Amino acid sequence: MKYVVILGDGMADYPIESLGGKTPLEVAKKPNIDALCKKGTIGLTVTVPDHLSPGSDVANLSAMGYDPDKYYSGRSPLEAVSIGVDMKDTDVVFRANIITVSDDERYEDKTIIDHSSGSISNEEAKELIDCINEEFANDRVKFYNGVSYRHALVIDNGSTNVKLTPPHDILERKAGDYMPQGDEAELITSMMKRSYDILKDHPVNVNRIKKGLNPANSLWIWGEGRKPSLDNFKEKFGIDGSVISAVDLIKGIAICAGLESIDVEGTNGDVDTNWEGKAKACIDSLKSGKDFCYIHMEAPDECGHRGETDNKIKAIELIDEKVVKYVKEKLDEIGEDYRILIMPDHPTPIKLRTHTRDAIPFLLYDSTKEVEGYDSYTEKNAQKSGLVVEKAFDILPDILFK
Repeated sequence: MKYVVILGDGMADYPIESLGGKTPLEVAKKPNIDALCKKGTIGLTVTVPDHLSPGSDVANLSAMGYDPDKYYSGRSPLEAVSIGVDMKDTDVVFRANIITVSDDERYEDKTIIDHSSGSISNEEAKELIDCINEEFANDRVKFYNGVSYRHALVIDNGSTNVKLTPPHDILERKAGDYMPQGDEAELITSMMKRSYDILKDHPVNVNRIKKGLNPANSLWIWGEGRKPSLDNFKEKFGIDGSVISAVDLIKGIAICAGLESIDVEGTNGDVDTNWEGKAKACIDSLKSGKDFCYIHMEAPDECGHRGETDNKIKAIELIDEKVVKYVKEKLDEIGEDYRILIMPDHPTPIKLRTHTRDAIPFLLYDSTKEVEGYDSYTEKNAQKSGLVVEKAFDILPDILFK
């Protein structure tokens, strides 16, 4: 039996007035997913416990079968693992976004315009982080270059007794209302404020402004945590597998779980990612002897954060056309029994532009046991089904693998 999880990050949503009260999943043309839904099982599950923030870290741990109450130690350490940061037990790791803020004179008066600096390229971001390191790095502090706007800060003998806010939660709001609090607040605040003076006139940003792009003119630090420890996936579930993602966080979870993390050229976590490459890498992995593959696609989430309804619909349609169709066709050709699980990790509603912990719809298709399902994969049909898996980390062992 082969097992594939196709995860559209942030794919679920609320009804949108401009779509006639429908969600992107309801509007998107997704004939391949809907064909599976007609012969599969649809239901609801909750990926984020009430007492944890609805981040992709917690939600994807749940989707991969790990109880976040047991295994979650912070988001940034998982990302740091994927970029090769050698963490000590005493280190505290933070996510360091390079973001776009307004040009108000006082930092506290600046507005958070863009959490991703227009999905800045890896090459541009590296120049900026190298510049940041020249200014701030010392025996206790060091920044590590990641992917696009996502980077890591390590503080030796740091504290997690801090209150920090993800920038994607406070878009179009004043920075001063969300400044760091707690043990590391003074250090983090000083670096964020000074970063604006360092980055605002950097050649990378001068060129971006000339091109009409958002400048990456400030650090925003958040997502504290310590060195992670996950049970080995194969030992836990008896199945070996791989993970395909453009996002450091997901790669880090894979590495910590002993899964193969597959890099695909041309993937960037957005609508123009290499969809075909991800789908092909999944099938190649299964053909090579792996029995499980987790394909993570960030694009719907990024579109949700940017409030881009049309692009979120487009991302769902591309997942259907470029990934689901190909994976199913190739699995049929392989001739081995298989199951496909389709789900988001959490909703990223267009009107909120951030994550929520609402229940998400999941769809299971079993090639050996087709059932009478629903006409389409939507939030409403998942609710109508009456099937509820209260804790998403039970889906892999109790539904996908059982």
